Amino acid sequence: MSRLPDFEGLAIFAKVAEERSFAAAARVTGLSVATVSRAIGRLETRLGARLFNRTSRQLALTEFGQSLLARASRLYQDAEEVEQAARELSASPRGLIRFAVPMAFGLRWVAPILPDFFRAYPDISIDLHLSDEAVDLIGQGFDAALRIAILPDSSLVARRLCPVARYIVAAPAYLKRQGRPRHPRELDGRDCLGYAYRARSDAWRFVDAAGAEETVMPAGCLRVTNAEALLPTVLSGLAVAEMPEFMIGEYLRDGRLETILTDWPLQQGGLYFVTPTIRARPAKVEALARFFAERLTDPVWR
Repeated sequence: MSRLPDFEGLAIFAKVAEERSFAAAARVTGLSVATVSRAIGRLETRLGARLFNRTSRQLALTEFGQSLLARASRLYQDAEEVEQAARELSASPRGLIRFAVPMAFGLRWVAPILPDFFRAYPDISIDLHLSDEAVDLIGQGFDAALRIAILPDSSLVARRLCPVARYIVAAPAYLKRQGRPRHPRELDGRDCLGYAYRARSDAWRFVDAAGAEETVMPAGCLRVTNAEALLPTVLSGLAVAEMPEFMIGEYLRDGRLETILTDWPLQQGGLYFVTPTIRARPAKVEALARFFAERLTDPVWR
């Protein structure tokens, strides 16, 4: 007996169980009924038990066959996905990509470079979903996403493109009026603006060079579902906010914002290109992944 599993027999078993007929399974697989019957007989001999109870009019799974069906069906589906992925990789990337991206990041850094992608891959189109709320890639049928996080969801395949630092910032007018805090505890009682979709709850967690930790729960006059909406209030000198570097680089350079508590840095996150684990990446998604790896591994905001 071969040391390899009988992949063909298991796949045919799954298809016969799905179609509830040797003849129907033969039609959909392009095999003869005799070939299907021999494959089931061979598999039953190998496994040492019957998979079906067969009469002239009815075909039903045995208890043993029922216990194997889910895994055999998964094997059949996996094999189909591998073949589909291989066919797509051997062809020119094409088709629609459903792509989820954080709102502010997508408007600032993704939308402006998409024309270059479309010029390179004219047969690919993108359904761009812009939202700061973390979407369920598998449940909502997305092919890929960009996520800014400290750690990506373990149920996804993630490629880290670049680090994304976060800073506590305030306008010079605010610091002149309220003073510059030197310790996280000095934020208590100040207007600290909140972001609803922050990856790890609302808390700001600080760690100094000696490893001392402090946690601040921001409370202030504004809480938003899009971090960019914090900017007008912060720039006007009314409050303090935590902001990602890709959003505030120009304001730090021209002096409209200043970083504070630099001796107490926030934990650094990263920008990730993520895809579901349930299927192999098709060529169109691989092309998108390569494009963003080339364009955002060393981004201009850094």
